[in-house]
Amino acid sequence: MKKTFLMALVAVMCSLNSCANDQLITFAQLPEAAQKIVQTHFDVNNIAYVKLDREFVGKEYEVRFNDGTELDFEGDGSLKKVDCKYQAVPEALVPEVVRQQVKAQAPQALIVEWGKDDWGWKAELNNKLELKFNSKLEFIGIDD
Repeated sequence: MKKTFLMALVAVMCSLNSCANDQLITFAQLPEAAQKIVQTHFDVNNIAYVKLDREFVGKEYEVRFNDGTELDFEGDGSLKKVDCKYQAVPEALVPEVVRQQVKAQAPQALIVEWGKDDWGWKAELNNKLELKFNSKLEFIGIDD
């Protein structure tokens, strides 16, 4: 019983500690690769905030726009996830093989979220379907 309680306490403390590692930063403090993605595909003047999240094994960045669009970047500035809520993700941010699979499975649908998942990649569509891909971008299946 004591051991279970201590483990739960440690888990809570770790999660509280990870929240304390979030820090608002300026756009200029993003890695150059992340800045380039934002400048190329989004309106920099529409940024609500930029956040640095220090993890146990590295860091990640989040860029949130006033319209709710959210971009997540790895520590090196590579794109981890883009969530445009109800608008289409810019085509250039989604690999061609994924766009073709979406057209084959749901021709009228838009990709509103694209990003890494625990097991690979996922494309969420505006019709609420999720197309799942492995780490090599090979189509795995559909989740609704």
